[in-house]
Amino acid sequence: MQNDLVTQIRQKVDIVDIIGERIPLINRGKNYFCVCPFHDDSNPSMSISREKQIYTCFSCHATGNVYTFLENYEHLSFKETLKYLGDRVGIDVGNIGSTHKNTKYDKFYEAYRLASKYYQNNLASEKGKEARKYLSKRKIDEKIIKEFEIGLSLSENNLTTLLTKKDYTLLELNKIGLSNENRDIYHDRIMFPLQDITGKTVAFSGRIYKNDNQNKYLNTKETEIFKKGNILYHYHIAKEEARNQKSIIIMEGFMDVIRTSTIGIRNTIALMGTALTHEQIVLIKRLSPNIILCLDGDTPGKEATLKAGEAFLKEQIEVKVVTLPNDDDPDTFILKEGEERFKALIENAIYFNNYKIKALKQKVSLASDKEKAAYIDEVLEQLSKIDDIIRIEITLKSLAKEFDIGYNTLEIRFKEKKTKKNKPTSFINASTSKKKTKYIKAAETLIYYMISQEWVLTKVKREHLIFPEEKYRITINEIFYYYEKYGKIEIADFYTYAQDKKEVKEVLDDLLQEEYENDVNSLLIKDLFEAIHENSRNLEIKRLKNKVLEELDPLEQAKIAEQIRKLRIGD
Repeated sequence: MQNDLVTQIRQKVDIVDIIGERIPLINRGKNYFCVCPFHDDSNPSMSISREKQIYTCFSCHATGNVYTFLENYEHLSFKETLKYLGDRVGIDVGNIGSTHKNTKYDKFYEAYRLASKYYQNNLASEKGKEARKYLSKRKIDEKIIKEFEIGLSLSENNLTTLLTKKDYTLLELNKIGLSNENRDIYHDRIMFPLQDITGKTVAFSGRIYKNDNQNKYLNTKETEIFKKGNILYHYHIAKEEARNQKSIIIMEGFMDVIRTSTIGIRNTIALMGTALTHEQIVLIKRLSPNIILCLDGDTPGKEATLKAGEAFLKEQIEVKVVTLPNDDDPDTFILKEGEERFKALIENAIYFNNYKIKALKQKVSLASDKEKAAYIDEVLEQLSKIDDIIRIEITLKSLAKEFDIGYNTLEIRFKEKKTKKNKPTSFINASTSKKKTKYIKAAETLIYYMISQEWVLTKVKREHLIFPEEKYRITINEIFYYYEKYGKIEIADFYTYAQDKKEVKEVLDDLLQEEYENDVNSLLIKDLFEAIHENSRNLEIKRLKNKVLEELDPLEQAKIAEQIRKLRIGD
């Protein structure tokens, strides 16, 4: 019954739609391609087949159907995935997805959920009047307060008291950064909850709002559930908006994200006050290939922009940059200049390489030929990282005109750099270093057609083949069993069935890395049969040869030799 439900739901969803809602797809012929989210991918190496309802990465070999994709991408259990897809297509799966597997972090997440509610209640109460007035002056209204779950910590130690009454120990509260000994960490601060990529609150940033000598912001220390380098503020909301807007905007602080949301821009994330990490780049790549850096306009912000842009270039991702004037950040710029001017800046974002070239020029002394030559050389170096020939030509012509240098001279130097950069690197692909024999290829091809062409399955059943290797024989038996039980077989559904069968899943993962022709005929199947029979004969001949060596009786040796002769001529 459950397998019928699993199949029914799977057949009502399209894997292309599910993956496309999460990762930008490129259509190439009959398949779709995207950057693989399961390894450090720069070029689209994951293929998604609408026809087979299967995805395959040709680099890391991640393979599966819509269930395995959601389980691995969203970190859901199979039951949770089934319920999610069931709800999507209007099929009631009952309580099948409600079983929650407790983890040691559940209690920590619950503490932060309670703390967030406590802070929100404080802000809404009479004690929050002064804080609400401060927020109103900062143009943060009730709607924004509610959307971003902004709260208020009080001067008392009420949160620690509240949580200890709910069976939290002081040791636990100290460990997760909500208390220090028997006192609340946060006092008299406006509280901004920080969420992980799934939307669970895992930390806070508390801002002073009275005239005080304390640090403006106090952030939760790193804990087991809060690692700054693995989190991007507003990610859980921005991921949907980024798909709709087909771009993602990166900012420095959460106040910038909050401010842009007030003018209808919600495809924004913030870096949590740290330098961009590799883990964050992996997360950002999932959202959109169109990435815009909109960091602060002051000197540290410009330096951070250069570092972030270089980090993306290392991953072979070219981003765009918004330059804010007068040391502004997005929050202050919008308040001073208005939403139309800010939106115009976003629309006119420039490529990072152009931004870097401008930044380099500001440091050049035009009176020094040596500095000018070094600058030109660096510009050519930046251009060598670009594949857009129009942008390259425009920049080369501009350089030639500005510095009165022959265009051909610049072009020759540029080509030298480009050739050096594109010099092929010799390497051996580990995934292809182990060659398959023609018998293994025949077995895998035949298994593929068995689960995609019903008539092939019937032919195999009548042929009495002995497949090479135990894992192929196990897979064949499982295919027969599945077909007899359910009356039909499809690749995506059989893949779900095979998830807890190690040998079968290994075979499926391996053969789905290959491309097979859809138009299969009896002649090809006959050739595959012959290859497998040939392998069986070779193995039997080898066994009989060993037997001859062990046999002492000449008559028995002659009988075995005759058996070998007949096998060789195919009798």
